[in-house]
Formats: sequence, C-alpha cells, structure tokens
Amino acid sequence: MQIDLDNHAGFCFGVQNAIEIAEKELRAGHTVYCLGQIVHNEMEIKRLEDLGLITIDHEQYRQLHDARVLIRAHGEPPETYRIARENNIHLIDATCPIVAHLQNKIRTCYDEISKEKGQVVIFGKKGHAEVIGLIGQTGNTAVVINSMEDLEKIDYHKPVYLYSQTTRDINQYEQLKKEIQRRIRKAGDQEPAPFISYNTICSQVSNRAPELEAFAREHDLMIFVSGRNSSNGKYLYDICRRTNPNTIFVSLPEELELPLPGHPEKIGISGATSTPGWLMEKIREKIRQFYHL
Repeated sequence: MQIDLDNHAGFCFGVQNAIEIAEKELRAGHTVYCLGQIVHNEMEIKRLEDLGLITIDHEQYRQLHDARVLIRAHGEPPETYRIARENNIHLIDATCPIVAHLQNKIRTCYDEISKEKGQVVIFGKKGHAEVIGLIGQTGNTAVVINSMEDLEKIDYHKPVYLYSQTTRDINQYEQLKKEIQRRIRKAGDQEPAPFISYNTICSQVSNRAPELEAFAREHDLMIFVSGRNSSNGKYLYDICRRTNPNTIFVSLPEELELPLPGHPEKIGISGATSTPGWLMEKIREKIRQFYHL
C-alpha cells in the first residue's frame, strides 16, 4: 500500500504568515487575542489556544481596552481600526498581503466612482470575514453576489466594477462576469453603462484546482482533510470528489474509519489551504499503524 501526501496542499502563504506571527507573539510572553478564528481548522485552533491564544468575536472586541489583538489573514473593515484607536488596542495586523492589496484597490475605486454613482460588485460569500472587510472599504455599499440569482441586485443602467473574494472559483467568476456583460447590453441604453472586471482571485488558490485534480486522478482512494466551516475546504473537496468519486472527507484523525473501503493500493491525502501539514501527516500515520506499514 502506497500513501502519498499532496505536496500542494496545506496552508496558503497568508494563513501560514498569520500563524507564525501569532506564535512569535505568544513566545514573547504576550497575552494575544485573535479577532475571529485564525484559521478554519479546529485542531490548529486548539493547538494555538493551548499556547495561549485567545479567540474573541467582534462583540467581545468592542469591550476590550489596552490589549493586543491579532487581525487574521482575512483582513478587517475600517471600523475595526477605528475601535482600536478609541480603546487603545494594539493591533497585530496579519492581513494577507494579497487581501490588503485588494482592500486598497476597492477603496480607491469606490472613492473614484462615487461621483458617477458607479457600483462596486464583489463576487463572494456574504458574511465571510474577508468579504466583510472588503465591503467595509465602500462604506458597506458594495453589492455582494454569490450566484446567478444575486445578479438581480445590480442596476445595469449604472457603471459596474466587479471584484472577487480571493478564494472563489475562477470558473464561476467568469460565468457571472459574462452574464453581467450580457445584462448590461440588454439594458437598452443607447450607450451601455461602463463595466470593468478585475480577476482578484488568489493564484495560489486558483492553481490548487488543477493540481488537486491531477493528484486525485493518480490514486485509488482520496482522503480530503479540512475543517467543516472552511469555504475553501468545501470548494476543493467538491473538486476532489468529482475527479475521484472514491473520496473520503475527514476533519479529525478520529473520523477516519478503518479498514479503508475497497482495498485501495494507492491512497492520496490532500486538504484545504486552511489544513495544517501536521494534521495530514497524522492521518497518514494512523493508516500506517493500522496496516502495519
């Protein structure tokens, strides 16, 4: 039996950077609060909380004073920074550089198009931490779309500036982009409203799909490891399962039932951009111990 770990799986740069910053602060002996879950993986959160990291929500954040608070890779809206100034909170900003760049682009665009009553449209999951930070750059006026049904929210007689949450599916983004273009032309104006689209999906995320497909095709059985509340995990798991129907989803080593079904000879283990490498290694070790490899 051969058990392979997907070399392309595991933490993306932004998540890895945030975790390293948190570990450095904790090793220095600081009391550190993290605004929201630092990563959508229960076991990694537990590991960091055992080191002293304290996870808080936004309501608890508003009550804090004179404290050190970590902003995770997802980023935050301007309101979070305003509260920090008022409550003497020292922010440890671990916003992913790609997300921070996108926030700046959206804020600049919003400032420039306000006079022409243009619309910032963001392809993303409503309520997602990154999206909250992005719409905050527009005074919470941006239109958030997640499906074709959401396109009804857009006024096709006004300029449209389309962006994307960094972790979305590139194919779905392109489909929505084409439909927006079609609806603008159909709006009936003599001169269609301006439409500019910006593909702001992280290349590290978009490249994961073809890499995962290739890896899944090479194996008899796939084990996909991810937190259950990870958007990226759900997206990549669906790709893995479509490519290889013999795919098992687990969040914890304890969830993996042994013996494995179908007597596979070649097993692949992959995960989301929020899945730590040590967790995938634990899954492999559990299989090895069971089969005495």
